[in-house]
Amino acid sequence: MPAYKRIVYDVYGTLNAAGDNCVVVPTYYQGNAASYARVIGAGKALDPARWFIVVPNMLGNGVSASPSNEPGYAQASVRENVAAQREMLAALGVRRVALVYGWSMGAMQAFAWAAMCPDMVASILPVCGTARCWPLNHVFIEGMKAALLGGKRAFGRAYAGWAYSAAFYRDELWRGMGYAACEDFLRFWEDDHEASDARDLAAMLWTWQHGDVGFDELARITARAIIMPCKQDMYFVIEEAMTEAAIVPGAEVRVIDSPYGHCAGAPGRFPAESAMVEAAMRELLGG
Repeated sequence: MPAYKRIVYDVYGTLNAAGDNCVVVPTYYQGNAASYARVIGAGKALDPARWFIVVPNMLGNGVSASPSNEPGYAQASVRENVAAQREMLAALGVRRVALVYGWSMGAMQAFAWAAMCPDMVASILPVCGTARCWPLNHVFIEGMKAALLGGKRAFGRAYAGWAYSAAFYRDELWRGMGYAACEDFLRFWEDDHEASDARDLAAMLWTWQHGDVGFDELARITARAIIMPCKQDMYFVIEEAMTEAAIVPGAEVRVIDSPYGHCAGAPGRFPAESAMVEAAMRELLGG
């Protein structure tokens, strides 16, 4: 594998002799493998006693090969992420993937896995994400790239307005997350993005804009699919998620109706929404 496609990943559980008990959990924008730790464990759908769970850090996220840690880093599309992950799994002895589950950009990778590796993937669970970067999503990212020119704190503050819903702010739901004022919540978003390298933030935006699984590819997907958009998502909007889902053969749509908007699908963050995702995982993994 070329150096610029070096993937750092976390593994839970043991691969069985058949090499077919693997679950792949791709990461998302500004997330890393540790971001999914709360949904993996004994008694959960992703139980390491049964499943060989691989959580690959997305290229460009600051953990795998990224502008901040790899001299000469080359931009990596969603497809290139999946191709590198497939090569990594082959080296681990994986022959078949029982499930690809991911939120946000992880969902984009789940669609790409099903499209690119139909003979390898049994099921997918894309949460709050689409197979392609649709025009509104592309324009949103253009705005975020412009905000990044003003610094990481400006980037984080601008992003906060898109990640949740109008109801979230109208009903002051940030109070339930421990913030006394909306300004405190916005400062958290500033601080959170200040901790990242601006070059990595830009690289992942490039990857995001280069999600491009086409309708013809969606129509050829053979994996069982449960697709979970959020009704209030501001940039992976439900109309476009539903358009794609109608093309995937046999796909089931389970809409998350939540004031937490795009962040409703964040792994383990909100109990009711996380329970919906957990139930879908259990069903796809056979109970």
